[in-house]
Amino acid sequence: MRPKMEQPRTIGGVGIAQIKSPKDDQATRTRLNQAIRVKEVRVIDPDGNQLGILNIRDALAAAAEFGLDLVEVSPTAKPPVCKIMDHGRFKYEQTKKQQEAKKKQTTFQLKEIKVRPKTGEHDLQTKLGHIRKFLDRKDKVKVTVMFRGREIALSDRGRDLLQQIAKEVEEIAIVEQYPKFEGRTMIMILAPK
Repeated sequence: MRPKMEQPRTIGGVGIAQIKSPKDDQATRTRLNQAIRVKEVRVIDPDGNQLGILNIRDALAAAAEFGLDLVEVSPTAKPPVCKIMDHGRFKYEQTKKQQEAKKKQTTFQLKEIKVRPKTGEHDLQTKLGHIRKFLDRKDKVKVTVMFRGREIALSDRGRDLLQQIAKEVEEIAIVEQYPKFEGRTMIMILAPK
């Protein structure tokens, strides 16, 4: 009978959740009402007027008088700053602001079109159609001329090809990066106007 050998234990693996440290969770969450654990706070009323530095019981009582929540706005200040406000409405307005900011963001992708120095005229027109389609969708286009073997001697032909492409789409695009060599490829980047 053979002795059993123990398998080495591995840590981690697929589908194992990582536990967040409580420090991260506390940093992102705003404290309100009884969750505020300091003796004194600077209190601001719902109209934006300062009520001064109050102990936490008086601040909670002032918030109860208004029928609103005491929300810690600036926890790092000395003493921490708290505002009397409707916390639910505050969170709602924050999410709305984030959604508006997301709408205003412009996102683009970098699409790549590859050609060769000996690409035929019909194939080039097809590639130009793709480039126009990408530029109409407000994406940037990286046009790459690939050189294989002895084709590297045709670098002038590759540069002329890229200049021809830029000239064909000049009414809807600008050249963001002029043709340059990267190894055995020549690259040009077009951006929509």
